Amino acid sequence: MDSLIDLNLYPDPPPLTPTTTTATTTSAASSFIITPKIEPKLEPFDVPPLPNYDNNLNFSPNPNSCSDNLGSIPHAQPDENNVYSEFNRISEMFRTAFAQEAQNQHDYPVTDPDAQAIVPVPDEEHHNQLATSRRKQQQRSSELVRVTNLAIEDERYFRDVVRKTRMIYDSLRVLVVFEDEKRRSTLSIGELERRARGDLKAASVMKQRGLWLNRDKRIVGAIPGVIVGDVFFYRLEICVVGMHGQVQAGIDYLSSSQSSNGEPIATSVIVSGGYEDDEDAGDVIVYTGHGGQDKNSRQVAHQKLEGGNLAMERSMHYGIEVRVIRGFRYENSPSGKVYVYDGLYKIVEAWFDVGKSGFGVFKFKLVRMENQTEMGTAVFKFAENLRTKALEVRPTGYISFDISMKKENIPVSLFNDIDDNQEPMYYEYLVKTVFPPFVYHLGAKGGGCNCVAGCSLDCICAKKNGGDFAYDSNGLLVRGKPLIFECGPHCQCPPSCQNRVSQKGVRNRFEVFRSRETGWGVRSLDLIQAGSFICEYTGVILTREQARLFSMNGDALIYPNRFGERWAEWGDLSQIFTDYERPSYPSVPPLDFGMDVSKMRNLACYMSHSSCPNVLVQLVLYDHSNFSFPHLMLFAMENIPPMRELSLDYGVADEVTGKLSICN
Repeated sequence: MDSLIDLNLYPDPPPLTPTTTTATTTSAASSFIITPKIEPKLEPFDVPPLPNYDNNLNFSPNPNSCSDNLGSIPHAQPDENNVYSEFNRISEMFRTAFAQEAQNQHDYPVTDPDAQAIVPVPDEEHHNQLATSRRKQQQRSSELVRVTNLAIEDERYFRDVVRKTRMIYDSLRVLVVFEDEKRRSTLSIGELERRARGDLKAASVMKQRGLWLNRDKRIVGAIPGVIVGDVFFYRLEICVVGMHGQVQAGIDYLSSSQSSNGEPIATSVIVSGGYEDDEDAGDVIVYTGHGGQDKNSRQVAHQKLEGGNLAMERSMHYGIEVRVIRGFRYENSPSGKVYVYDGLYKIVEAWFDVGKSGFGVFKFKLVRMENQTEMGTAVFKFAENLRTKALEVRPTGYISFDISMKKENIPVSLFNDIDDNQEPMYYEYLVKTVFPPFVYHLGAKGGGCNCVAGCSLDCICAKKNGGDFAYDSNGLLVRGKPLIFECGPHCQCPPSCQNRVSQKGVRNRFEVFRSRETGWGVRSLDLIQAGSFICEYTGVILTREQARLFSMNGDALIYPNRFGERWAEWGDLSQIFTDYERPSYPSVPPLDFGMDVSKMRNLACYMSHSSCPNVLVQLVLYDHSNFSFPHLMLFAMENIPPMRELSLDYGVADEVTGKLSICN
């Protein structure tokens, strides 16, 4: 493995050239600044401080439970060797070189001449005691480190850690809201309370369980496992993965009281237009410091060079990069806003200026570092333009604007600007899976529910699911199960029923595209929320005997029993509850059939394989009752940004050919 130690974290500090409006030191600034009311730089739609939910977990950890009277649940204790316990596997490699450079500049004394941590670390015994104390109290570390030169296997490892942590957060948040909806349905109008904040409760519970990442190290630069373009619907989720440690403040920094040399260091900023003097040109940002605002976000006093402002100036002095997360309004977000990680920026200039309101503000010029992937916010804008004026944005490359030929609710485009391959045009587009006629002979036609106004938890379809619906009121999958029963054609409930989700078809704008890395692939022009339905994996169902004959003819077959059981990961709260059990109801027989996609298929057939997928396969029944022949419905395992490729775990390879069950 390559070394993870960066020996050049701090180059010579850039000069700070004063101007008529520039204050470069605390004394210079304070000589003409009226003492303001200092407030943290808050962001629109920010969250209140985290409440303590430790003794108020009133939802069931048992996915098979049908009880509505769910008392307090004991929680799982964090395990030191657990994958979520602060990246312990290679935390010792997180040391970086700052001490020697700082000693050369006489900034502070170095206790150990061989130390390579930004903040000197105590002796091992004392450090272990402090680490234990930090785990118990969930305090953030003052050890400032940087991770570099990760090997490919480590990058995959950390990506998986972040992915699993975010799945816990998302599925726990959905479960909190789902249980609150059930509770509210039993209350009278006069008894109704405020709706539960699933984002607050999920973050609070995970913090108490020790599941917040990067609490044992304060990371400078890129966070292992988080990639440029990752999207977050909630501010607290950014805190959970360790991208930004402040719940409300826009500047995250190591305070001077924690730093061994008494100087604060900034590590990340959130840019969302919270200050009127901010200027955002993408690669270049003029970021306004914090302080001097009233509760209505109006600038009413001068700012001081202290706290986060001083940390930004010190980061500029030492040449330390900061992470930039942009927040902006988004119509289809459950919170009304999204946060996008846009990469690393260097602070190249700092000055004191008169703001638009006439008060003194500190400004910092941030410039995006080179050799990074495209900004996530730029991709958002590009995808938005594609949705409205595709040919203006990309005049060449489109083979078809709808390969489904209006069979899907929303057109599925076909794009190839690499070669002249037009293979997807040669197949008939198949919206729903074709089952053999005998599959529909099982069960009586009148076996549906009689919920004319909408289904309730005591209806027959809910009882088939173990007494609960599989989806919340927004159509998000609450937890993966071996099999889900949706209301079908013989049910009396309306199309808007909460228990009708996957049967409604595609709801996002998808594009099948040609890729140099994966051949054909699939991406969305829309942001897809974790737990959302994507599409069905369709084909013509063949019995085992038929599949053998077709495979002899060289036809393209998919074997559903080889798909990875990723459904079990969505809603896996074993890290939260000690008595969590993997869903086992209903028991489904092995899927002993093949799926022919040699002549008819849909967009799902072009999804690429990944050992760390963002899409899962969930088995669903709604139009017949034969457990042996379910529909293969696809759901998002994480928030999927626009233009990011969708991937599946196609599972084990064929015993004969050694190839995965993937047709492209």
